[in-house]
Amino acid sequence: MDRKTVYFTAPGRVELREESLPSLGADEILVETQISAISAGTELLVYRGQFPRDVVDSHDRLSSSLNYPLAYGYACVGKVLEIGSSVPRKWENRLVFSFQPHTSHFIAKSKSLFLVPELFSSEAACFLPNMETAVNLVQDAAPILAERVLVLGQGIVGLLTAALLHEFPLECLVTADRYELRRKVSLELGVDSSLDPSFDDFRSRALQSPFGSHTGFDLTIDVSGNPSALDDAIALTIFSGRVLIGSWYGEKRALVDFGASFHRSRIKLISSQVSSISPELSGRWDKSRRFASAWNALKRLQPEKWITHRFSLDQAAQAYQLLDSSPELALQVVFEYK
Repeated sequence: MDRKTVYFTAPGRVELREESLPSLGADEILVETQISAISAGTELLVYRGQFPRDVVDSHDRLSSSLNYPLAYGYACVGKVLEIGSSVPRKWENRLVFSFQPHTSHFIAKSKSLFLVPELFSSEAACFLPNMETAVNLVQDAAPILAERVLVLGQGIVGLLTAALLHEFPLECLVTADRYELRRKVSLELGVDSSLDPSFDDFRSRALQSPFGSHTGFDLTIDVSGNPSALDDAIALTIFSGRVLIGSWYGEKRALVDFGASFHRSRIKLISSQVSSISPELSGRWDKSRRFASAWNALKRLQPEKWITHRFSLDQAAQAYQLLDSSPELALQVVFEYK
């Protein structure tokens, strides 16, 4: 059997390649993909050639040989077509999720597949990686009753993070994003305000909540993908507050103001990445428990309503051009396989 796979071949270039699948092993499962979600932040780094070549990341399926041509992606949902002779029959004809590149078919062992819960659509299931990331961010942030919280960036991960934070009894929850569509969806979640960080008066406006003015946020989460947002995060975080950095900037660099204000602030800068569990939680939490929380959150929040664009694999170049040149038009972009 042949499959079609999207490959990044050079900065700004993708190709659809046809390749043969190996024979199915006794302990393996053949899956036909129904939908795969583009992770705009990470995949645009690959598309633009802005990813570091020396990164190893088991969750995102990055390797130490990040060179073009590269098949990349990690949000595939499909139906089991065939199982090996030693695979339990419970896998037959099931809908499954897997961290796979954008490909029409793939072979995997059961340990790398997730059974999609009953009544879940493939559209909902393709949000699993981003929801797990959002769960991890909120767990690392550890919001406290009546805190003031700011989330910089309202792409899919930012929206999911804001949606989870909205379930907490916070004093105020403010979000920021350059794009009107994202701010509109953020407000629909019930956040107190959603602001454009490119405005000259952004910082002063951020400090005005429906409950009156305040001196800063207890917790600021950066998922903007923009290194310069760290300056806003630091400037808007109160003495002894926390700045959680969930963005992966790749090779992008920016000057950060670590001047007198930061020097005296005792602000904590915390890195957060989903491939591991915080040591403070790892005695009680493992991957399976966190995934269970992510599935439950997907059921509550139903983020499949944020799918704005659907492309076939043959239209892969157009999908990435849209995200690269007109990001203000899109929320979640997916590939559909028919």
